[in-house]
Amino acid sequence: DMGFEPQIRRIVEQEGMPAPPERQTMLFSATFPPNIQRLASDFLRDYIFLTVGRVGSASADVTQALEYVEDNDKLEHLMKFLLTIEDGLILIFVETKRSCDFIEDVLCERGFPACSIHGDKGQREREDSLKSFKSGNTPVMVATDVASRGLDIPNVTQVVNYDLPSNIDDYVHRIGRTGRAGNTGNALSFVNERNGGVARELYESLEE
Repeated sequence: DMGFEPQIRRIVEQEGMPAPPERQTMLFSATFPPNIQRLASDFLRDYIFLTVGRVGSASADVTQALEYVEDNDKLEHLMKFLLTIEDGLILIFVETKRSCDFIEDVLCERGFPACSIHGDKGQREREDSLKSFKSGNTPVMVATDVASRGLDIPNVTQVVNYDLPSNIDDYVHRIGRTGRAGNTGNALSFVNERNGGVARELYESLEE
C-alpha cells in the first residue's frame, strides 16, 4: 500500500530541506516489498539495510492463532470469542466497508460497545471513533485496512482477522497493531478454503 507516498515525497522534497549530502535519511517499515524498495531508492544512495528478525515476519511478542471458520459461522464465532476477553482493546479487521458497518451494528445490539473506521468515514468520524476506542469507551473497533497502517494505539491486546487479508505483508501490518513497544499481544485469524494460498503461506510461516 503506497497510500502515503505523496505525503512522504512532499516532506522529503519540501523547500528548506537540506540537500541529501547534508542530511541523514532513515526509513522504517514493518515490511520491505518491491514498491517500498523503489521508494527508498529514490531518496537514498548506497543505503545500509538493517533488519530485526526475519523480513516480513510478525513480532515475536504477538501470539498468533488460526481457526478454521466457514463464512456463515464467523459472526457467531466472533461473539463467543469476545465473551472470553476480559480487558484491553480489541481491533477487528474486515474486508469491506459494508461488513465493517454491519458488524459494528451487530456488536452494539449484542451489548459489545463498538465503533468502526473505514474509508467512507469522514475525518471527524474517524477521529471520534479513534478517540472513543483509545479511551476505552468503546473497547472494540471494527476496521478495514485503512486503519492497519500507521496507527499507534496503546493497550490493543487483541487483533482479530475476521476476514484474512490477501497477502502476508498486509497480515503483518494488521497484527502489528498489538504487541507494540515491548508489550505482548494476541492475534486470531479466521481462515477457510476461500483464503487459498495466503492461508497456506501463513501456516508455513507460523510453523517455522
